[in-house]
Amino acid sequence: MERMAWKGRIRPGCKAEYIRRHDAIWPEMKAVLKEAGICNYTIFANGDELFGYYECEKGVAFAEKTQANSPVVDRWNEYMKDILELEMDPVTGAQPKLEPVFRLD
Repeated sequence: MERMAWKGRIRPGCKAEYIRRHDAIWPEMKAVLKEAGICNYTIFANGDELFGYYECEKGVAFAEKTQANSPVVDRWNEYMKDILELEMDPVTGAQPKLEPVFRLD
């Protein structure tokens, strides 16, 4: 199983709204994530800084491709862009992967 980590930033003053939107995440968005093989997905916040981590049962490339080809993900990204700052990889259309430097099993 591959792991993926990303980072982002909530626009100032928008943290409560960011949390509210994720508390009410669309069922179809959850379905796309599961279809992409994403599991054990957690997003952490440190003030307005975000750190996301998930595991990919079908590999990171499959997860990226599934999300990149999803109109639901496009709608979610449009819905979130007023409160979220994300750097996107122009090749994959996903957040750039963070480099793993240590792992304890």
